[in-house]
Amino acid sequence: MNTQSFPTRSPRSITVAIALLASLGALGSAQAAIFKDAQLESLQDAGKYAELEQQARARLKANAGDAEASAALSLALTFSDPRDAKRLEAGAQQARLCTEQHPTVAVCHLATAQNLSMQMLDLGMFKAMGLLDSLKASWVRTLALDPASFVARVELAKLYLTVPGMMGGSVSKARELEAAVRSSQPETARLIRVHIAAEAKNWREMETELLALKPGTDSAMRDEARNATMQLALIFLKDGKDLAKARSLYEGLQRDQPSQAAGHYGLGRVHVAQGQLDEGIRLLERARTLSGAEALPVDHRLGDAYLAKGDKARALAAYERFIANKRANPANVDEVRKRLAKLG
Repeated sequence: MNTQSFPTRSPRSITVAIALLASLGALGSAQAAIFKDAQLESLQDAGKYAELEQQARARLKANAGDAEASAALSLALTFSDPRDAKRLEAGAQQARLCTEQHPTVAVCHLATAQNLSMQMLDLGMFKAMGLLDSLKASWVRTLALDPASFVARVELAKLYLTVPGMMGGSVSKARELEAAVRSSQPETARLIRVHIAAEAKNWREMETELLALKPGTDSAMRDEARNATMQLALIFLKDGKDLAKARSLYEGLQRDQPSQAAGHYGLGRVHVAQGQLDEGIRLLERARTLSGAEALPVDHRLGDAYLAKGDKARALAAYERFIANKRANPANVDEVRKRLAKLG
């Protein structure tokens, strides 16, 4: 089996790859369908982590051997406030307890992988590299215990594609994961091909596969398709590379997933980039009210838009809201803090 390597990557680019892997893992499946229990799944899918924690604790009090409740508690602690180091560590401890008590239950290993992904976001290159083997092992174990797991298969494929070969990356391994379900799970295979195309920077092929995708009502697949579309659209949005293409992708999201913030957020950014500040602000304000807004830097971009318009007061308010968002990406938070410092 050939392993693709990237010998020319610098330490900085490896750090970026690790951060990208962690953010993709966190965003790609934080709301994925993982529980057999309908109540736990509903709370997880809605991102209601406080309620998920409460329900998990109540169930564990009634039955300390409830594996799904144990994993749910780990995920609730991990995702409710990723910037709270104590809660993140508590999530890690709960995941370890889950795997120790239920070594053959896939969801316990999945909870471990998700917690590791979140830990990696705040670590430097060398510390993050130290977690990669554990992360890979957790996804491999999850998939071995539950071969039908959409989440484990796609996340493991993304791991192989994102990190350099010397750190365990392998395009061929990702292709094997895709080939194994090409007939039995065609849409899962298609999504893996989306990520393979992204790694190769083959944006045309990535777009073709995305447009052919039929996620249906599956929440995990819809989440993954949305995140991949956002990834591709951002390529076209950056530096005004192809705003028309970016707009088309965001409009597709707005049409197909109208209750999600992503499409409105992306269109708002396109209009701001085109100097259409009022329309951009309208769309960003609308995005704030929709599902998934807390996981997007909506208030960051809204603050930028208000600042460009000369409305310093509203810009400051938006920036302060963003910093207060417990689920905000630390990299975006640092950027916004610098903006606030300059504004005084």
